[in-house]
Amino acid sequence: MDTPSASTSRDWPDIPYPAWKDTAETLQLWMQIVGKVRLALTPWLNHSWHVPLYVTSRGLDTSPIPYGARTFDIAFDFQDHLLTIATSEGSRRELKLEPQTVADFQARLMETLGSLNIAVNIYEIPSEIQNAIPFREDRIHRAYDRDAAQRFWRALVQVDRVFKLFRTGFIGKCSPVHFFWGSFDLAVTRFSGRRAPPHPGGVPGVADEVTREAYSHEVSSAGFWPGGNGIDYPAFYSYAYPTPSDFKRQPVEPDAAFFSDALGEFLLPYDAVRRARDPDSRLIAFLQSTYDAAATTGGWDRDALECPLGRPGVPRPLDGRRSWSA
Repeated sequence: MDTPSASTSRDWPDIPYPAWKDTAETLQLWMQIVGKVRLALTPWLNHSWHVPLYVTSRGLDTSPIPYGARTFDIAFDFQDHLLTIATSEGSRRELKLEPQTVADFQARLMETLGSLNIAVNIYEIPSEIQNAIPFREDRIHRAYDRDAAQRFWRALVQVDRVFKLFRTGFIGKCSPVHFFWGSFDLAVTRFSGRRAPPHPGGVPGVADEVTREAYSHEVSSAGFWPGGNGIDYPAFYSYAYPTPSDFKRQPVEPDAAFFSDALGEFLLPYDAVRRARDPDSRLIAFLQSTYDAAATTGGWDRDALECPLGRPGVPRPLDGRRSWSA
């Protein structure tokens, strides 16, 4: 069977942040409500890995959430524009994704969970948002542009696919590729294996003990978000914690990448990838070169942690070589 070809610029949708900013802000808050349901019911997993959502072929999903001996999952379907709730007992409910306030979205979700005999209380202050409004009081955020939401999800499908390829080039501890509803970004994180100094905390709506546990060990983390947080365009990012002194001065690829002193991380505009002749290779170059910057300046044991990128159906070679290709 022929191997599918790499993506082209036609596969990466245009998602200009100012054009759908209102929908993005509303969608982030809806996802926080869903994510906090998972958070409230799931045993704590290292680095808060029990809270994110995951990209699917239709949208974003919680994965199974335990509830006694039962499980259920909640999914955003951006093809049919539905919020679906399915249980391990075979029950299913659907709610339309349409313009509605955050307060109304929460009320409808909780009522629907109640109809499935699922009771849950969540912390109602949004996370990682300055001057946040409690969910049940938020009648300001109500936008939902179906086309914009779907284009954002289509972008996530491409990013998720390339991030997962990049993840295969590391045999040390590495996170899944997952979507954090607090910061509204898709991320993948590599670990050196060494403890890190305590994080200073101070993230709005997040207890310092949570942030310190998330950054308990040295990391090189890369991700993608649609805009906001100091920039008005979608971008890829890469940072190290703790940040080595020479990290920002390391050469990275492609030419459009740069270090933002304001954010303390490398950035690559999404459009620099979307418009490239070979978007996959351009994004891999950014991910690899910024990881190189973190691992080199941080003194990571690279020979023990790295391996070639994975290939379908081919076991990882055990000859000790370290190499990568797009």
